[in-house]
This record gives sequence, structure tokens and C-alpha cells, in this order.
Amino acid sequence: MDEQVINQPSPEVTVEIKRKAQQMYFSGYKIAEISRQLNTPASTIASWKDREKWDDIAPVGRVELALETRLNLLIAKEEKSGSDYKEIDLLGRQMERMARVKKYSFGDGNEVDLNPKLANRNKGERKKAEPNAIDQEQEELLINGFLDGMFNYQRIWHKAKEHRIRNILKSRQIGATYYFAHEAFIDALTTGHNQIFLSASKKQALQFRSYIVNYAKQTADVDLKGETIKLPNGAELIFLGTNSATAQSYHGNLYFDEVFWVPKFDVMRKVASGMAAQKMYRQTYFSTPTTIAHPAYAFFSGKAFNRNRAKSEKIEIDISHENLKSGKLCADRQWKQIVSIYDAMEGGCNLFNIDDLIAENSKEEFEQLFLCQFADDNSSAFKFSDLQLCQVDSLEEWHDYKPFYQRPFGNREVWLGYDPAFTGDRAALVIVAPPKVEGGDYRVLHKQTFHGMDYETQASRIKQFCDDYNVTRIVIDKTGMGSGVYQEVRKFYPMAQGLEYNADLKNEMVLKTQNLIQKRRLKFDSGDNDIVSSFMTVKKRITGTGKITYVSDRSEDASHGDLSWAIMNCILNVPYGLGGDVSSNKSTIFTFE
Repeated sequence: MDEQVINQPSPEVTVEIKRKAQQMYFSGYKIAEISRQLNTPASTIASWKDREKWDDIAPVGRVELALETRLNLLIAKEEKSGSDYKEIDLLGRQMERMARVKKYSFGDGNEVDLNPKLANRNKGERKKAEPNAIDQEQEELLINGFLDGMFNYQRIWHKAKEHRIRNILKSRQIGATYYFAHEAFIDALTTGHNQIFLSASKKQALQFRSYIVNYAKQTADVDLKGETIKLPNGAELIFLGTNSATAQSYHGNLYFDEVFWVPKFDVMRKVASGMAAQKMYRQTYFSTPTTIAHPAYAFFSGKAFNRNRAKSEKIEIDISHENLKSGKLCADRQWKQIVSIYDAMEGGCNLFNIDDLIAENSKEEFEQLFLCQFADDNSSAFKFSDLQLCQVDSLEEWHDYKPFYQRPFGNREVWLGYDPAFTGDRAALVIVAPPKVEGGDYRVLHKQTFHGMDYETQASRIKQFCDDYNVTRIVIDKTGMGSGVYQEVRKFYPMAQGLEYNADLKNEMVLKTQNLIQKRRLKFDSGDNDIVSSFMTVKKRITGTGKITYVSDRSEDASHGDLSWAIMNCILNVPYGLGGDVSSNKSTIFTFE
């Protein structure tokens, strides 16, 4: 007798079974497993799936069905617990959210459907965010962190705030601009007084701003905005170049940077001191020295105080380093100090290697820039007073030059001059824009020095500038190690010119540059003081054969006037004459290898 297969009778198909089958399918169960667990024929479940198009239901719809099922179950429950009511409330809010998502998804809604709070975004007038907002906690962080990391001589400057006028002669790169930027910012926060920063050029003045913005961000996560920074207490931080026509309209504490390098200092000091005329304000002057012929020397030495005074009212001030090393209030009511690089090192500054600086600078440069000794330009081929007249505020006057752009000068023509590095020496690179018209100016757009690079690396740096500018002429001193740089540059710029210096060539270079400087047709930024000091190192010498030549202590152990020679390399082919246009038929011809 054959074995008879007896199938259990299927339960009555109800809406609940269909819904449970659907939920199990959405949960990932296969039809066979659903059939087994619900004791329902697989063919029946498959027909439901096809007829009601379960596969076409979007995820939002599937979740919505699950929410509905659970919510119905809880609502039908006769005795509800506290957790049941909480779950009902939660599921109700989720159902509402699903409805908003569906409306947004089907194109009939907008972002308000997803986030109802957005509906209030444009209601009424919104309160504008306070610019440069600083809360109490941030202000405390800024004030308390001010003197952290400052050196002893900077703390002496801080104590000298009680004096109306501070006048500081200082070494290069010992953090004067850095310190006074911080001091002024904290003073503005605590007193509400305006702070005015005055420099030879706008670009140089904006260095104060950079220090302030970085300090605020790093110390208290404050983002300061605006070219003139306005603080919540009403104080303003104002950054000016010396050619600013509106300088005299401001009032506040004055910080006058690099005063010994500023043209027409007498005129600017009258304007500057007027800005701080009220008794609540201070005046601070600081600079590396230049020459005793500069008007700022008379202001520092007391000679300006004695001017037009009766003999009985005149004063004598000892401005020796020994007398002013620790800072002193002098008879002209100015607190004065001289801070050499050695003083800075004694005060805790550990940022220098003296041996490197001595190797990289001529004796005259080192004494002037780091030992606070005034330069004697009587033996120099270029006079300080002439060089000063060639300085301009490039950010204010050169509107066709955008130094922060990828192509700072667009497709305009520039020349590149290069003075290579020797042993213990710096290399110098300059970008010069020739004039567009006859009789125009030669502008030094960019200058940069390098140290410790082999000739291949030096050549790669030159190539980078060729990518950033439309360089139509490259001139390199190929004497000594310069030959290697020159050969490398010719691989990517075959038209590069190489110079082998001799007495006649140097004479030609210096005389042509003197001609341009005396006619004020060589221009560079007022903040580029190293160009001035570099030209001042060029001295006239007599060779063993009685010829006149020009030198800058160009030995293996000393540097040299590198920037000046790089510039003179650039403008060697400029002809003599009133016009000086490079396209002129009147020119001097040199043969280059």
C-alpha cells in the first residue's frame, strides 16, 4: 500500500497573516521560510508579492508599514504601561517624519518639510552677528597669554609702556614687530583705545595685522576680519603706509615701524605725532639704523629737540650703547633703548646662529643690521638718500601687480636676475618689470635670497619663477659656482645670459644703475630695506693695474650685496641716455658666451 502524504490544512488567510508575511519579506526572509513559519502555501505568498508589487515599495514605505503595525498593536492594547505610552509618542513622531520625507521625495515639498525650523529662518528681522566677537572667556585667554614666550628685553618694553614716547634702536629680526603687534592688540581689548600702525609701506604695516590675527586664532579661536580690525568695544586697529593721505584723520596709540628707513621722516613724524597728541595715547618708534644723515637720527639723538631752542634750553644726550643698553628716560622726555643681537641673546633669544650671520653678511652689513651701528655711505657707490627716493608703497601704487596670485603679473613681461651662492654665501633672485613706454620705471616686483643649496636646486628655484611669470630675459653671474647654475638653467631656458665679472663689466653695471637711481627710474617697495643696505655695500676700489672697479666683500667667507648685483645683472642691457628704453637703437653691445 502506497504511503499517503497528508498535508495539514492551511489556516484561514487573514489580513494579519498577509501583513506579517509582507513584513517578514521586507525583513529579508525567503518565501519558503515565510511559508513554513506562517503555515501558508508558498504559491499564495508569491502571488501576494507579485500582485501587490512588494519589490517596488521604497524603503521609506517599508519602514512606514512597520511603524503602522507596531503603533496599531500598542493602541489596541487594553492595559498600557508607561513605556507603552512613550513608545506610542515616539512612533507617532516617526510617522510624521516619514510623511515629510515622502512629500519631499516626490517633489511636492521643500527643505521646510524635512526641517520645520527653517520656516522661521526668514521671519522678521534677524539680528546680525557681531563682527569680530570676543566673549569674556576668550578675552581672558588673550590677555593672560600675551607675555607667554616673550623674551626679557620684550618684557622691558612692556614695562616702559608708562612713558609717553618710546624710541628703540634695535637689531634686525629680534621680534619687535611681533611684540608690539601683541601689545597693541591687548591694549585695545583692555582700554578700548585705537591702535595705529605706521610703516614705510602698506605691505609692511600689514605684517602687524598678520601677527594679531594669528595670535587671536591660535590662542582663543577668534577670527578677526577686516583690513581695519574693529573690536566689539569700539577700538580700531588701523594699518597705514607712510603715503596715506588720510593718516592725520586718525587718533590712537601710535606704532611707527622702521623709522630710519622712511623717506621724509620729519614730515611723517609731524603727522604721526598728531595722531597721538592726546595725553591718553603713546608713541612708539623702533627701527634698525641707517645713516646719521637720516632725519630720524636727529630725533633719536636729541638734535631735533634742540632745534630752534635757546642755548639754555638745549640738552645733551648720551646715545651710546653702553648708556642705553638697559633703557633710559632721557632729557628730551623719550624713553630710549639700544638692543643689539648680543643683547637679545642675553635676554633669552635663542633664534640665531651668530657664526652664520657673520658668514652671510659683510662686516658693514653685520654692524649696521645686527649691532645697531650707523652706516657710512660716503664710500658707497650708491647714496642712501638717492636709494630712499626710489622706494614706493607697492600695494598702493602698483595695481597691475598681485603678489598673492598664481600669476602675480599676469602675462606681462619680466626679467629675472640671479646672483648665485658661493661657499658660505647667499644666492639672490630678483624679478624686474621693464617699462612699457620709453622713459618709464624699472620695478623690482619680487626679491628672494637662498642659502645652502647646490647649483641644481638653485636652478630648480629659477624654473619655478619661470612658471609663475612671463620671463623674457634671464641673466646670471656665471663666475665660479655660478657656471653650474647657468648650465642647468640653459637646459630649460636656452636664451639665458651668463656674465663673467671683470672690472670693465662691473663699471658698466654700476654706472647704468646709478643713472637709473639718480633719475628715480629704479623702483622697489619701501619695505625692502635689504635692497637699500645691499646697494650701500657696493664700494669703489682701485685694482693693482690702476683701474676703477666695484666690490662688495665678495669673498668665500662673507656676503656681499647679493641683491644689488642680481638687480644690476637684470638691467645691464639698459642703454644710457634720457630715455633708457630697451628698444632704443642706441645701446651698448656685450658678447655673452
